[in-house]
Amino acid sequence: MLKKIIFTAVILIIGIVTGKFLFGSTDHTVMPSPNDLYRNTGSKGTSNLIQEKQFNGTIHEVKNGGLIQDAVKKAVPGDLIRVFPGTYKETVYIDKDDISFQGIIKEGEWPVLNGSKELNDAFLYSGNGIRIENFKIVNYKGNGIMGQAGNNFVLRNNWIIDAGVYGIFPQYGMNGLIEHNMLTGIEDAAIYVGMCENIDVLHNEVYGNVAGIEIENSRHCLVENNLAYDNTGGILAFITPGLPIKTTFDVIIRNNFVNKNNHENFGAPGSIVSGIPPGTGILVMAADDVIIENNIITGNDNAGIIITDFKNGGAEASNDPDSEPNPDRIVLLDNFMIDNGNNPVGELKALMLTQLSTKGPDILAIGGGEGSSIRDKERYRTWGLGNFGNAEVAGTGDVKSFLLDQPAEPREISKKDLGEMIYYGICSGCHAYDIRLIGVPMNVIQMIYKDNPQGIVDYITHPKNLREDYPEMPPQDYLSEEAKIAVAEYILTLKK
Repeated sequence: MLKKIIFTAVILIIGIVTGKFLFGSTDHTVMPSPNDLYRNTGSKGTSNLIQEKQFNGTIHEVKNGGLIQDAVKKAVPGDLIRVFPGTYKETVYIDKDDISFQGIIKEGEWPVLNGSKELNDAFLYSGNGIRIENFKIVNYKGNGIMGQAGNNFVLRNNWIIDAGVYGIFPQYGMNGLIEHNMLTGIEDAAIYVGMCENIDVLHNEVYGNVAGIEIENSRHCLVENNLAYDNTGGILAFITPGLPIKTTFDVIIRNNFVNKNNHENFGAPGSIVSGIPPGTGILVMAADDVIIENNIITGNDNAGIIITDFKNGGAEASNDPDSEPNPDRIVLLDNFMIDNGNNPVGELKALMLTQLSTKGPDILAIGGGEGSSIRDKERYRTWGLGNFGNAEVAGTGDVKSFLLDQPAEPREISKKDLGEMIYYGICSGCHAYDIRLIGVPMNVIQMIYKDNPQGIVDYITHPKNLREDYPEMPPQDYLSEEAKIAVAEYILTLKK
């Protein structure tokens, strides 16, 4: 017995020493690979971790008291910027390709970007191949991390708290991975995938926001293994009319926990998300080919799943003829749903009273749409699913990822297309044509600045908050004069 005790003690000591050697060093960090996206071998093949290249760039270190932006100025494509624990009060602009940002966590201390409610954005990137991981981002007025037409991005393991309008916001990007982030206190969407393609949103925790995760005017998106709770709305897939990209389709929402999304709506008055009723688990508005599978959807006081068209979803004010208003071919597979609809509000409450019930449904479908289906409708408390057929889709297990098997090509921008690209990548995230999104609609801007593109340039360089019912616009002074006049002229030519 004594020999066994001694042997066990020796093994334990060896394990402790080995653990300290491998994991205990405060300087132990992992070198990044330029190819660390999970990508398919085919459009719906098996996911592989591709690491074909070894890191051979330069490492730039930023320590407390320094500026991350100074390191960006020195960096060239392929470099790594390591940021050590400390507080950094700045906006980091990245207009170069293939730059990685790695926060170093030492003894529980993180690098913190703090906007002090004075700065608009923490990270603002337009380059391709950007990777941002291991940062705490707090107290910004606009966005935590915003991408402006950058492809092949990885946004991983960041804490984003009270960062203004959007937490993580890739705009007009392709082939991106958003995973293992925690976001709270965001007044629009914690994770907002806008006008993007081939995006995976995995293993994130979103709580205490107006919207947890939004897939808006985007295609080929996978939302999986996320925890969405205590938001006004948990997970949304929808179309905002009046934007340049007119469709949302090919979206899979699976294996998520969508629980108790009953938070008071504190979105900007008049914005689309301000109309999300508290207690909404999953919302699909006008999106097509959305599959909802194997989610645990519980305790959402209004409804577990709502499927709606523009009119019933609050977007009826738009006159955009190219945005088809109905949700088509929605597929509802096996989901665990319990304790939803305990306190329906607004129109849903009125609808339930017509059904002689004060309890809302697990699933509500309202408005137009065709070709939708459900597996085993009798498992759930439903309303409005009379035209839903029996689901013929067995499951989505063959789709491991929507990321591409090769990096997306960088966008080539000619001088002719410069204004359009800037509008797509920057302006349209907050400005739709004739409906309020976040900022003033574009048709109103056209009336104010008719035949005066320089007036737009002056305003976006030094904006003034002239309307109490709209949030302050972040300055776009980092854009070149050529870019600003190009987008101003493009805005004045927009037609829906």
